[in-house]
Amino acid sequence: MFEKKVLLDTCALLWLASEDDNLSADARTVIEQASIALVSTISAWEISLKYAQKVLKLPMEPQEWFDRVLAAHNLTISPLSNEIMFAANKLPWHHRDPADRFIIATALMEKALVITSDARFSQYGVRVIK
Repeated sequence: MFEKKVLLDTCALLWLASEDDNLSADARTVIEQASIALVSTISAWEISLKYAQKVLKLPMEPQEWFDRVLAAHNLTISPLSNEIMFAANKLPWHHRDPADRFIIATALMEKALVITSDARFSQYGVRVIK
């Protein structure tokens, strides 16, 4: 299954980096074969927040870890534009997590498939692979 654009949710990024089995073989293949694999800048915030709260352990500081993972997996940052910020708040309230709402809005604007285990993403018409 070839996808032009793929957007990784924060958990998918963590699983990809750690080679965790929670990321399916199909999802790995989609990421590897996509024309562009995106990561929202909100994932950098979410990872650094979880690290600061001591909920997430990383082998180095979050910024260095994030930059290394992006480079190692040929991932591209998708910045949070004003349009994405406003679009996130126009979405129905199926999902209340602000980081996930930004990722959903990004996926809709980019017309990207999302790699996530969160079933609520599909309620927004976002194509999902787990």
